[in-house]
This record gives sequence, structure tokens and C-alpha cells, in this order.
Amino acid sequence: MPICRRSATRRVLLLASLACLVGRAGANEPPAAIEQPQPENARARMQEQGEAAMERVKRAAGKAKATSTPSPVLPARLDAAAQRRAFEGLKARKNDPDIKKRARADIAAARERLAAERDAASRRIAQALGLEQPEQAALAGAVSSDVGKRWVPVLFVSSSIPIETLRTYAGQLERAGGVMAFRGMPGGMRQVAPMAKLSAAILRRDPGCEGPACAMRDVQLIVDPLVFRQHGVVRVPALAMIPGDPTRPYCERDDASPRAAHLVQGDAALSGLLEEYGRLGGREEVRDALAHLARR
Repeated sequence: MPICRRSATRRVLLLASLACLVGRAGANEPPAAIEQPQPENARARMQEQGEAAMERVKRAAGKAKATSTPSPVLPARLDAAAQRRAFEGLKARKNDPDIKKRARADIAAARERLAAERDAASRRIAQALGLEQPEQAALAGAVSSDVGKRWVPVLFVSSSIPIETLRTYAGQLERAGGVMAFRGMPGGMRQVAPMAKLSAAILRRDPGCEGPACAMRDVQLIVDPLVFRQHGVVRVPALAMIPGDPTRPYCERDDASPRAAHLVQGDAALSGLLEEYGRLGGREEVRDALAHLARR
């Protein structure tokens, strides 16, 4: 039986068919996974960076140790002859007398200014506390040199009276040239601070003002148990027209000191108390005080 040989055309077609089959089979298979590099460990990286930093620090410390810093050297001490010449030169130097004179003048002026400022500050503090002694001009309307013909309105009060009432009386007494008298000090005679605080609250023109710069009324407040005993004051407020100077310290007076002829007691305005005093027979005593109240 004869063997049939395949032609070249048929062999080409067969190879092409096999190639197609192989390609189709490869397309159906899943693609191979692409290998990816593993990420670095963060802790290992930090350790490496830390070691590198320590190495740099060690190298810097080694360089600092290797570099030697020269120690300070004290200057050489001068000999005795050089020191003596230096001091003699300072002593021989002539000072300008004008400079000394100006320095002394400046020191004296500074001391005077300091003393003036200290006095002014003390005066303001005393005015704020109501403790400063009145000036002669301030007492001109309240005390006269002719004590036989001058009577001073003295209003007897107490710290138990409301502060607003005391402030009103202080304004009226300022116009009439009168004095406000207390039997004692709140808290006792050994405690000055409560009385100073009360005096400042009574005499301030502006009740909301605080500090030593506040304007004060020109009224004198006295603490005099003797004048209370002389006039037999048992109720306050009360008014007496006292001849002479009622502001003298009670330790310098006695029971024979001049006293008022009448005593008016009652919660009334100063003008009403003065008018009642006049009706009791003291018209001459209250004439000036009522005139001052009427003018202002």
C-alpha cells in the first residue's frame, strides 16, 4: 500500500492550528502573581537611625575633647612702686570746685523737694482721715479773738446716728462755723482707726471718693467727754452755743470752763435747733450762726 506524503501546505496549516490551540489554553489560565518587594520593618529603621545619631554625637564629643580650651590667666600683679605711683596720681588730681558746689546744691534741693512731698502726702492722708488740725483761716468763722462776744455752735452727736445724718449735719455746721462733738471714740479710746474712718466718711464732700486726694469739709470733729458732762447731755443730737474755743483739748480745761446757757435736744435740722435755742433766750448767741446759714 503506497504511503501518502503530506504536502507542504498541509503542514503549514497544521502548525497554525496547534499554535492557536496553545494560545487559547494560555489565555484561560490565571495570570501569575507579580512578586512585590516586602516592606521594611519600621522598628528596624528607627533603630538604625538612632544608632546613626548616636554615632554622630560620639564623634562630636570626641572632637570637643580633643580641642583643648585654654584656661584664663590672671594678669601679672603690679609691683609696689607702680601701685604707689598710681595712687599718688589719683591724689594729685585736682577736683573742680564748681562741680562740688553744684553737687551740694542739687543734693540740698532734692532733700527739700523730698521733704515737701512728704509733708504734702502726710497732709493729704490726715485730711482723708479727718485728723489734720484746721488752719487759722479755717477757724476764723468759728472762733474769734474776742471770746466774750463769740459763741460757737457745738453739735453733740454719736456714732450711733446714721452716717447720712452726720454728713448732713457736717454740711450745715460748715456753713454756720460750728463744731461736731463726740463723747468717745467707737471701739474705745485705744483704737484710733475706727474713729479716723468715721471722721473721713463724715467729712468727705463726695461719699464715693476714696483715697487721700478727696475733698473734705471744713468742720472740726472733737472727742470731749468733759463737755458732755458739763452740759448734761443724755440724748443726741443736741446743740449748745459755747463761748470761747470749744476745740481746746479737754485735758487742758476743767469743770469751770465756759459753758452754754441753754441746751437744745432733738432730731432736727441745725437751723431748727438754732431757732429753738433763740426762743429759749439765746437770740444773741445764735444770731451770727443763723446769718451764716441764711447767706449760704
